[in-house]
Amino acid sequence: MSKILFLSDGSSVHTKRWVTSTIEKGNTVHLFSLAPVNAAYYPAHGFTFTDFALQKRAGGLSKLKYLKVLPVLKKIVGEFKPDILHAHFATSYGLLGSLCGFHPFILSVWGSDVFDFPQKSFLHKAVLEYNLKSADKILSTSNVMAVETKKYTDKEIEVTPFGINTDVFKPEKVTRADFTPFSEDDIVVGTIKWIEKIYGMEYLIRAFSIVSSGHPELPLKLLIVGDGSERGSLETLVQELGLGEKVYFAGRVDYSKVHYFNNIMDVYSALSLYDSFGVAVVEAESCGKPVVVSNVGGLPEVVENGVTGFVVEQKNAEAAAEKLEKLILDPELRKSMGNAGRERVLKLYDWNANVAQMMEIYNKISK
Repeated sequence: MSKILFLSDGSSVHTKRWVTSTIEKGNTVHLFSLAPVNAAYYPAHGFTFTDFALQKRAGGLSKLKYLKVLPVLKKIVGEFKPDILHAHFATSYGLLGSLCGFHPFILSVWGSDVFDFPQKSFLHKAVLEYNLKSADKILSTSNVMAVETKKYTDKEIEVTPFGINTDVFKPEKVTRADFTPFSEDDIVVGTIKWIEKIYGMEYLIRAFSIVSSGHPELPLKLLIVGDGSERGSLETLVQELGLGEKVYFAGRVDYSKVHYFNNIMDVYSALSLYDSFGVAVVEAESCGKPVVVSNVGGLPEVVENGVTGFVVEQKNAEAAAEKLEKLILDPELRKSMGNAGRERVLKLYDWNANVAQMMEIYNKISK
């Protein structure tokens, strides 16, 4: 088996899942992270790491301050002697990987690194192009992101979906009172995202308000799982719209409990203003939930419009309300779309298949 040197944010659940699965396949991993790493979340054997307390999500070329850790990375390469260097995120980690000079070098794009970073200036664009040129293999979690990346390279880009554990995210009976103030008779619309402007929760609340005011006879509830800088303003909006007890903010929950909240919902909605892939939507579909999403980024890619859910115009609460109402009023449609969503996830986004694809990539490039 291989020794893989990961350059990635060790606090990210995506990094945790890739690293853990790579080790479970018999590989040895060293994780180089610019953010602190909690070793308790990683395997006890076959794993080592180096981390730094550099500020996360630093924008623009302030990422260049990370170059002061390049000598440390080069030392690790000399000591760990990896078979493969795999950088996740095409700008900061990608630049470190490029300047490190180690090959074979795999570069995975994540979203804002190709959608936003090169738009900042000519120099930002040049940095991205340089990193992509340095890579021996470029990977993307979605087709829409692969298309965007192609603007900056003529290399082939392989799509490696970030799937889910369908044995965990599956339809199951959950007692709502264990996690929420909702009853079993309530009809629950919900979402699980960071509460930030980019995820458009204002439009979900407004859409829910439209449906709720149109159907005062129905026991409608809105469940918002997550936390973030917009929570206070959204709680104020809920009060202004007179939704009161109809909306419940569950706050941030441990990832191990996310599937319980998915199964509390009757309809899942993500009305993001931008979303590079849509893992949370795939998780909801895997739990057999119909979904309503906005037509941005990778969301239309993970939802078959009219089959597993509905795709609506972004920033359009009225359009979202129309589709939410359709699902709320038709239990059989919810069931059929939910079943179709589960089947689609099993076919396209099963984590075991995604890991097998990545291991095949590792095997080919290390030969």
